[in-house]
Amino acid sequence: MACLALVSFSIQAQDDYANDNQLRYEDWVYKPYIKTAQLHEASYDANPAIIKFNSSELLELSFDDLEADKKNYSVSFVHCTANWEPSDLMQAEYMNGFFDANFLNFSYSTNTIQKYTHYSITFPQANMQFSKSGNYIAYVYEDNDKEKLVLTKRFMIYDNKVTVVATTRQAIGNDEQYESQHIDFSIINSTYELTNPFTDMKVVITQNNRWDNAVRDIKPTFTEPRQLTYSLDDKSTFKGGNEFRYFDTRSLRTYTERIADIYRDSASIYHVDLKIDELRTFKPYSFYNDLNGGYLIKNLDMSTNPDIEADYAWVKFFIPYDNAQGEGNFYVLGKLTDWRLSKTNRMTYNYKRFGYECTMFIKQGYYNYTYVYLRDDKKGGDNTMTEGSHWETENEYAIYVYHRQRGTYYDQLVAIKRFNSLRK
Repeated sequence: MACLALVSFSIQAQDDYANDNQLRYEDWVYKPYIKTAQLHEASYDANPAIIKFNSSELLELSFDDLEADKKNYSVSFVHCTANWEPSDLMQAEYMNGFFDANFLNFSYSTNTIQKYTHYSITFPQANMQFSKSGNYIAYVYEDNDKEKLVLTKRFMIYDNKVTVVATTRQAIGNDEQYESQHIDFSIINSTYELTNPFTDMKVVITQNNRWDNAVRDIKPTFTEPRQLTYSLDDKSTFKGGNEFRYFDTRSLRTYTERIADIYRDSASIYHVDLKIDELRTFKPYSFYNDLNGGYLIKNLDMSTNPDIEADYAWVKFFIPYDNAQGEGNFYVLGKLTDWRLSKTNRMTYNYKRFGYECTMFIKQGYYNYTYVYLRDDKKGGDNTMTEGSHWETENEYAIYVYHRQRGTYYDQLVAIKRFNSLRK
């Protein structure tokens, strides 16, 4: 990416908890006391929220309620199109058994300064099954009242009916070859009939399990009776970006690599000051292992159950910048912010320290993040002003193939291909 180029994030700054009774078909938290909302494949916390159709795989949904009491929470589901809009299916057409489930598993925090109640649930369940593949929204509500929304989370159920073969290469042409990664792929349908791929099929590519910069409406370059080849479309070229920044608060007793200070305020709540970040706009690429923007909840001070023994702390971010930008704002971005730009992660300029800062209330763990600049007159954020971009950067990609069979009115998810830019 050229140093002043724009990274195409399809996200906008949003006010937190505004219109909190409006169901959103994205990851969203509607109440300020709900923190650390996660949905993932149940075998590992860092797995994406994806399971195979008609398999034994489970999803786990969890969150913390900082009001630390007992509430009656339930979860329900909406089947969505490939574009994350509600599909035309009735709930009985995509679910068997019960349509809703209550959160029966809850625990109060233990040995923490910040008290909270941790809720979790796994699904599908024996009496609650999904009968269609595709995109879904899980939405949590309170007191059996679906107007009292608490949070929404996206997940996917796939049913591999076609095969996807994909490779990553350095982009070609101008500065793109130094900044970007291009995805070449083919869809092979040996037995399943793919009707008109230009109208009945949708292909989506994501980078690092993100939907804010996903690319859509990719059309095949070449078509054969049993194979579709995608090789020339510029939409399948991604800015390589940079490895994510990180910090480690798994211990609030030990100063780890990126921690400058740990202290408590008058209410005994923990505060963590991160070391000053540096601008990486013009720095050469340097590889290190990261979580590609994700995080893991851990507590090394208490080793039994981090879900209820990990404490919360006010974490302070700071990045130097010579002058305040009058036409936009910087944001901290990552899975820890649900990949959204909002008041919670908006940074303010400190004229005494000559840089941007932000403080967020975050559960103990190991976190990745990046900095993004959003102009007031733009819909997309630019991270080149702080991070730069390199074609060598390690990234995780996923190709999703959706198909609407003739005579049906919903998008099946007929293939997922996950691959890494560094591993061939």
